[in-house]
Amino acid sequence: MTAEMVAPAWMHEQITAEEYESWSEEQCAGIEIVDGMVVVSPSASKRHNRLARILANALDAAAGAEWNADTDFDVRLQDVPLTNRRPDVVVYRADTIDITPTRPEHVLLVAEVVSPGSETTDRIVKVDQYAKAGIGFYWRIEQAATGVPLVYTYVLDPATKTYRDGDVFTGVLKVAAPFPVEIDLGQI
Repeated sequence: MTAEMVAPAWMHEQITAEEYESWSEEQCAGIEIVDGMVVVSPSASKRHNRLARILANALDAAAGAEWNADTDFDVRLQDVPLTNRRPDVVVYRADTIDITPTRPEHVLLVAEVVSPGSETTDRIVKVDQYAKAGIGFYWRIEQAATGVPLVYTYVLDPATKTYRDGDVFTGVLKVAAPFPVEIDLGQI
């Protein structure tokens, strides 16, 4: 085995929150931490990124002054073992914009755009993790073969810390909760 083939130590050892916080933003881009282990995410497609941006922009415009919507930052689900997820879209309390790390109690809604390679994680694993963390709303966006995405909405049952199925949208997403918003999904 050559030196180029040896994986870095961080790929074989659990890392702590303190170690992760010492890393640069560049080092943290494109990864998530699950049970202390680094999980590398493949680069997203332009279609994926555009869909996330359209959702974030529409949610941000509809959220009012109390909430912000954005893309591409960590949500700290637990400290030990460290679990950081990087949802495609996060709606979070505006008054927490300068608080790092973003915690579940700061978050109202997370959305994940399913891509090749993220199907099981986005459809099963993250649903459970976000619900157990107490995040009120989860949206899963499937990139359908027709080109028009499908949006599956979920609402947290706080008693069971599980999500109940909400509505499924294609074409135009129109919801009243967590706040009224209408998003044309056909503009991808």
